[in-house]
Amino acid sequence: MQREQVNWGIIGCGDVTEVKSGPPYYIIKGFNLKAVMRRDKEKLQDYANRHNVEKTYTNANDLINDAEIDAVYIATPPDTHKLYALKVAAAGKPCCIEKPITPTYNDALEIINAFESKNLPLFIAYYRRSLPRFLKIKEWLDNKFIGEIRHVSSHLSKPPSQTDLSGNYNWRTDKKLASAGYFDDLASHELDLFTYLLGDISTAKGIVTNQQNLYTALDAVTASWLHKNGITGSGTWNFGCNDHVDKKIIYGSKGTIEFSVFHENPIILKSETKNEELFIKNPKHIQLHHVELMRNDLINNTDKHPSTGKTALHTSWVMHSILGQINK
Repeated sequence: MQREQVNWGIIGCGDVTEVKSGPPYYIIKGFNLKAVMRRDKEKLQDYANRHNVEKTYTNANDLINDAEIDAVYIATPPDTHKLYALKVAAAGKPCCIEKPITPTYNDALEIINAFESKNLPLFIAYYRRSLPRFLKIKEWLDNKFIGEIRHVSSHLSKPPSQTDLSGNYNWRTDKKLASAGYFDDLASHELDLFTYLLGDISTAKGIVTNQQNLYTALDAVTASWLHKNGITGSGTWNFGCNDHVDKKIIYGSKGTIEFSVFHENPIILKSETKNEELFIKNPKHIQLHHVELMRNDLINNTDKHPSTGKTALHTSWVMHSILGQINK
């Protein structure tokens, strides 16, 4: 961007931006959180005061078109991502969008085309591509410690939350915003990570249902897929079980790698040539490395960010193929 500092504006300064994502935009050298937007004026001002943000807006258009704002981070629920992203593209500014990029593949495609047509940087907050614990797994794979990779399996199950049982509204389980509920929110992280570690996917299919009828979205998904390089994959995501299980295994011709995506468990390598168990703690602000790499991409020109609109579009295609929502 040919500048030493990028002034960011955040649209939607809610819970996700309190610790996970917001602070990196002002603690990383070269980035400055200049403005935030939220419709609730009282909560907006409280956030700005606590995070020392200079400007506040209750209208997203005003933030997007502020001449002092160089780039925009969209941290609202997915159903508004397209609305705001297209406005950011029209304003000619780089953008980062929370995941999943949009509720539908076609909307995601429209966003990517809008930014590509103007040659604008677009990043998506699949921050696990930047976390040290997963980069260590990638290093193990690249060094072929488990030989040729054959298969990856994923199991994620959780009991219903108190909110689920209460029947109170939760946008994450509203089929209009997230047709597959927590699968949209959580499995998108997993499948995006698998494509980063193992390569793009050529075929994906699934069986989906709502077993509990606690909310309008789906609550159980089982899937199988094929990576372009021949690696097979399978996964199950169920949000009505009695225990919280987060277990992934990559199988190779000479060993296995076991890890969790959401739990901070050790990563475990078992192979013919090397056995290792490592605990790599995530940073307090879990999007720190993700935002740092955006800085390197935009200002330093030293690193190309691993999570772009193009990579997220592929993840969207995989997700919606599993859900049977891709038009053939």
